[in-house]
Amino acid sequence: MIAATIGGTFLKAYNAKNGTSYTAKGFIDEVFFEYFFNHPKYMLWPGNSPFVQMSSRKEDKTRGKQTVENLSPEERLEKLEELHKKISSGIIDASTAIGYPPSEVKEFSSVSGLLTDMPIDIDEETIYKTWIGGGLSIGVQGGMAIYLNDEDILLRIFEGWKVYRGLLNDVSINVLGNKITTWNGQWLNFRYNEREYREDFDYAILDNLGFFKSSDKGLEIKTVSWSRLFISLSKEYADKKIMGYVHSLGQTNTTLGFYPFYFSKARGIMSMYRKLFGESAFISDRKTYENLFGRHIKRVCELGSFGLKALEPEKLRDFYKKDKFLNLKKPNYDIKKGESDIEYEDRKKGLKQKDRDNLIIYRTYKTWLVSMITKNKKEMLNYTTNVAEVLLRYRDRSNRKTDRVNLLKKELLVANNKKKFLESLVEVLSTTISDSNTMKVDENDFTILNDLKEKVHMMTAEDFRYFVVLLRFDYTFKEREL
Repeated sequence: MIAATIGGTFLKAYNAKNGTSYTAKGFIDEVFFEYFFNHPKYMLWPGNSPFVQMSSRKEDKTRGKQTVENLSPEERLEKLEELHKKISSGIIDASTAIGYPPSEVKEFSSVSGLLTDMPIDIDEETIYKTWIGGGLSIGVQGGMAIYLNDEDILLRIFEGWKVYRGLLNDVSINVLGNKITTWNGQWLNFRYNEREYREDFDYAILDNLGFFKSSDKGLEIKTVSWSRLFISLSKEYADKKIMGYVHSLGQTNTTLGFYPFYFSKARGIMSMYRKLFGESAFISDRKTYENLFGRHIKRVCELGSFGLKALEPEKLRDFYKKDKFLNLKKPNYDIKKGESDIEYEDRKKGLKQKDRDNLIIYRTYKTWLVSMITKNKKEMLNYTTNVAEVLLRYRDRSNRKTDRVNLLKKELLVANNKKKFLESLVEVLSTTISDSNTMKVDENDFTILNDLKEKVHMMTAEDFRYFVVLLRFDYTFKEREL
């Protein structure tokens, strides 16, 4: 029924905006059919429906078997009429309504689940609304799609229908059809991205933005990550919570359920990135970090909402329980023996790109970790960086650096609980006091280390887990600068 709800929300908004009074059936006949099915390439492949059921054309063997591509205009209209006849005859299943189960009469119910035995009276208008809703689903990575029941978002999706239809009809580029759900995700991400969207865009601009990938069959539309879309939408809906329905329609229909989308959290984490690393990095790093943020959508649904926790970078979890450090060493750009100028420049370019990617990973992880620590976020902006500098000074004061490196990198910075961390920190403090007897030690170092001891002692177990990983990252980053 959610497809009908989405279709109804859209139709009401469309009529209000355009001064029309379409019923759902009227909209299908006058608008929807023209976009989706009245062309050699469909925008949607509605399995089991009359639009995909082809005849053998026994009456006209010269034209061969019917296919979507070779249907005549009259035959396309016939398929629309066949849909109307089935709906008016009372058939309500996957062949007449988007998102509904296959017919039990035809014994296809094995691919359906969670069906109610409650008698539900479904009128024709509701069935037609499912078709409209079927064209408004938003595809995201992870093989899932989202319905967002918001008038403005649905009207923006509709704007993209015309664009997708134009691309499908352009024989010079061969964009593949039947991908309206995937298209809707890319289109929304583009439409709400104020730095990328421009009214005079064309295919070349979309291609440069990464909309497509080549295959043997033609140009496929890439699937956008839910996090990129979430971040793009947050620019428009920073103070809004919208309920979303996460699902997948295919040979087997999958429902993950309804979840609130807290767009303010995405807006907040973008603001944090800008505060930590400046406007230039915020802009130049954007495409990379937007794809780094966000766990797999199925894991997000287990959390119960799309918010700050959902934006946790997927691979960050590798650092929680492992003695693992980010690779932030500066590349060695020295020319190798026997290396030609061209080979050197190519290798140097690759090293620079890899180094940049590593730095963006560090920035992304740090942004999320600082955002997650529950108290004193403002104080945390530079706190772990300052602590890391103190620890590096502690390391470098000794002639036996290996001992101190091992204490820091094999005990303190990889401690998996507060007790182990504090035990290592006490050793750092006592050694720092000993250092002060033979050399000058910055008095501020004592203050920072004592303050660190108190802070860690008062942290929750969850905050400590984030904090120690953050400190490890900042230590590695500051070590890079030496």
